[in-house]
Amino acid sequence: MQEFHALLELLAMLATDPRIVVLFVLLVVASISDYRTYRIPNWLTFGGAAFALVYKTVIAASPPSAFLLAFGGLFLGFLIMLPAYALGVMGAGDVKLMAMVGAFLGVHETLQAVLFAFIVGGIAALGFAFFKGKLGRMLHNAKGAVFGMLASTFAGFRPDARVEAGQSIGKLPYGICISIGTMGYVLGRQLGYA
Repeated sequence: MQEFHALLELLAMLATDPRIVVLFVLLVVASISDYRTYRIPNWLTFGGAAFALVYKTVIAASPPSAFLLAFGGLFLGFLIMLPAYALGVMGAGDVKLMAMVGAFLGVHETLQAVLFAFIVGGIAALGFAFFKGKLGRMLHNAKGAVFGMLASTFAGFRPDARVEAGQSIGKLPYGICISIGTMGYVLGRQLGYA
């Protein structure tokens, strides 16, 4: 009975909070785009972030603090993903997508959404490598990237985790992982699991 009550609360949240509905729609569109083209359009990430900032500011009882929380979430989402982009292991669209998610969720929930996205991404990467028969290659690449980053850091130059094209196991559309992780977190939170 408690699960049914939680499900009703979830449906009520989706029906009464357009912010979550818009977030989920944007995440689905981003996932489809990333799957088809390995790109997430700027209009989607920037437009979504702008919507979240404006919506949270207009709807809030205290607009200045709501704006700061939304902007803080945007900044946190961007900041957490930026090193992966700088190392060449993630695309710019993925970084901007997580920033957009941060604007929707705010500072307090962005970290959990990122954690869920990383967990989904790790599982997806292992599954991707396993089904392509390249799990050993992926683990070898990961070990080489870690040692390369450590060595370059201690030597005093910019770390680089890029893998040569011939050694790569392929491209993973990480926007899908961000979307599944974020939606999983939001739904889990609403159902009392996250």
